[in-house]
Amino acid sequence: MSIAVFLDLCKCNPAAIAAIDEQGCQLSYGELCSQGTLLANCLPARSLVFSFCENTLGSLIGYVSFLTHDIVPLMLDKDLDPALCDQLIATYRPGYLWRPFGENGPCHDALFTVANYELVSTGLDGYPMHESLALLMSTSGSTGSPRLVRQSRLNLLSNATSIADYLAIDSGERPVLNLPMNYVYGLSIINSHLLRGATILLTTRGIMQREFWAFIKDYEASSIAGVPYTYEMLKKLRFMTMKLPSLKTLTQAGGKLHPDLHLEFARYAQESGRAFIVMYGAAEATSRMGYLPADKALEKCGSMGKPIPGGRFSIIDEEGNTIEGSDRVGELVYFGDNVTLGYAQCGDDLQKGDERNGRLVTGDMVRRDDDGYYYVVGRKKRFLKMFGNRIGLDEVEGIIRGAFPELECACGGTDDRLYLFITDDKSSEAVKQLVVQKTQLNHVAIRVKVLTVLPKNNAGKILYSQLDAHYDAI
Repeated sequence: MSIAVFLDLCKCNPAAIAAIDEQGCQLSYGELCSQGTLLANCLPARSLVFSFCENTLGSLIGYVSFLTHDIVPLMLDKDLDPALCDQLIATYRPGYLWRPFGENGPCHDALFTVANYELVSTGLDGYPMHESLALLMSTSGSTGSPRLVRQSRLNLLSNATSIADYLAIDSGERPVLNLPMNYVYGLSIINSHLLRGATILLTTRGIMQREFWAFIKDYEASSIAGVPYTYEMLKKLRFMTMKLPSLKTLTQAGGKLHPDLHLEFARYAQESGRAFIVMYGAAEATSRMGYLPADKALEKCGSMGKPIPGGRFSIIDEEGNTIEGSDRVGELVYFGDNVTLGYAQCGDDLQKGDERNGRLVTGDMVRRDDDGYYYVVGRKKRFLKMFGNRIGLDEVEGIIRGAFPELECACGGTDDRLYLFITDDKSSEAVKQLVVQKTQLNHVAIRVKVLTVLPKNNAGKILYSQLDAHYDAI
């Protein structure tokens, strides 16, 4: 299966506008294809490229070029911590880097430049890659794990088609892309809309900036996507009083939305004639696994919905047996063509084929109601989804202990707060600033709690369940 079929760009009207950036620069589908071809001509097929992403035309051209010409990109934040970047380069040995210009413009040995982006060679000999491998995505946001998700052409096509179908995307859509391209939610917006010939509005601005709202008004954005934190900020901005006549759809994923906030936005959508769609997904499933239809947003408030078209859910107990019936809690298992090939933790793993065979054990504990709608009730493993990133609590603890070896610490949290428990008040600010820097989380989502001692059992293991009592009241 050709990835060009996935993007289907050759069938789009070449004069139609594929993307508009915040300076008002427009890129047609014809230009997207032609510039992508010029870039790909500088690369051997099956090259591994580290693509340093931002929501700009140059970044989009690179992504489309790579997927259309059998080149494998690893999507990374353009502001990735330099030490982590060096670690990833040493681990996976990419042949090329696709990155924004430096302060002084393109480097002297750039192989190709377009839209303030440059292609440079690393001179490294890469690892062999399996023929099914099309794309690599990070699993851990910016906390430092080199583990990647291996995605195939079938994964991308099936998930983009499913999303485009249940959101009823057509060529008239104008989604604003404020989520990062190196995050599967943001990338799914690109994939599903390019598939249908829509126009993507690219912005590097945040929702707290006036320029963001001027941009989406000027270019008539039809949809906004956000993680739970986005919706918290929208409420503070009094979004529901804004006049946005072109806006038709609001989508939410990247973690569970607080039921009260879910209810408030569902009511707003119903009263204003818009669609509010809560979704559920993971990088291991390319992006989406479940969605709550807009007409169920109020009736099934708090639910993450039902399986996407082409997918299927099951619930298993601790022994792996299927749980039938409703209102029994177990671990969610997903089945579908968008279940990715598996993980990569070193260069040799890029040669691996499909290790999951369309089945993903999610690690989320759920219950199913009598109507077949699913509700997430907790997580089996210690990670959070915040600001659209997966935050590994054990990884954050490792960061703190590495910088403060004498300090006792423990981490916990919810989908909207990361809690850092320490035993020395003098270190509070330094610890918080370190975690802000390493995770790139907004400081308002991080709470430092100073305890006299950390709760432990007789074997010296931290009793994380007892830390819940120290969380701030909602």
